Amino acid sequence: MARLYFKANMSRYYHGPVSDHFDGERFFDPNGAPPRSRRDLLRWRLRRGARAKWPSWAPSPYADRPPSRVEGATWRISYVGHASFLIQTAGYNILLDPIWSKRASPFRFVGPKRVNDPGIAFADLPPIDAVLVSHGHYDHLDVATLSRLTATHRPRIVTPLGNDTIMRNYDPAIAAEGYDWGQRVDLGAGLAVIPVATRHWSARNLSDRNMSLWASFVIETPAGRIYFVADSGYGDGRHFRGARERHGPFRLAILPIGAYEPRWFMREQHMNPGEAVQAFIDCGAELALGHHFGTFQLTDEAIDAPLVALADALPDAGIPPARFRTLRPGQVWEL
Repeated sequence: MARLYFKANMSRYYHGPVSDHFDGERFFDPNGAPPRSRRDLLRWRLRRGARAKWPSWAPSPYADRPPSRVEGATWRISYVGHASFLIQTAGYNILLDPIWSKRASPFRFVGPKRVNDPGIAFADLPPIDAVLVSHGHYDHLDVATLSRLTATHRPRIVTPLGNDTIMRNYDPAIAAEGYDWGQRVDLGAGLAVIPVATRHWSARNLSDRNMSLWASFVIETPAGRIYFVADSGYGDGRHFRGARERHGPFRLAILPIGAYEPRWFMREQHMNPGEAVQAFIDCGAELALGHHFGTFQLTDEAIDAPLVALADALPDAGIPPARFRTLRPGQVWEL
């Protein structure tokens, strides 16, 4: 299967009409920036002396065993790790960017390796109704996990255009649905999701850059709206202000705060904690929850640097820490 998957992965993932963010072959952000060149990538990789050393194992003291369902207008949000969350509300269970694999990599023997276990053991997951997958990078679209979820739970999988093809190329049983920015998807039980523009890019190999779309998600629930940003640069903030204007108000923004050094390379694709605080202000959410730190070392900063920088940025912006929280894998926030 691996050989067939690699061959399929070299092909086009999406065929559709030209639009303001698709040129007929590749997607682009008209208000963003193109990804860094391979030359820049090599320049960064050759300067590894600036890379902080992470511990080989940094376990979380928490582990969650979620209930089967959470009824009514309550949110139970469990942090699995990195960008993976379980949201339970209105009797419905949603996973965000699930990755239970040991590496965020196309290979089992090399690539970023997790330094803590998922906050929920796979066997302890409740029935999963839907999965949202933001884009094709390996730390967000983990085909092995999606295949396991399909075999065990048969969830509906909502993802931006082209990523559905990537999933089915690996496992045809995966019930993936590809959507464009701005398309509203009714999940039932009073819930809906809308993929929205975000400042990022996509790739699975050296030949498929931006052949699948990337997105943030607006999640509509009976308890209010959630704005889930998986990966994004800050830019001039227009994506966050635009989300507020078109889809707000938001009760909660789930924002990335890690994988941001060195800034010359990462600025256009990943926010640092100070920028995440500004994005929180721009999107107008009541509360924020940080993620994308402490599980996979993707970039140069130390394992605790995002938490330290966030703690410094919040008082500078006049925001109480209780309004912008972080969790360890296995911790739960009930609202």
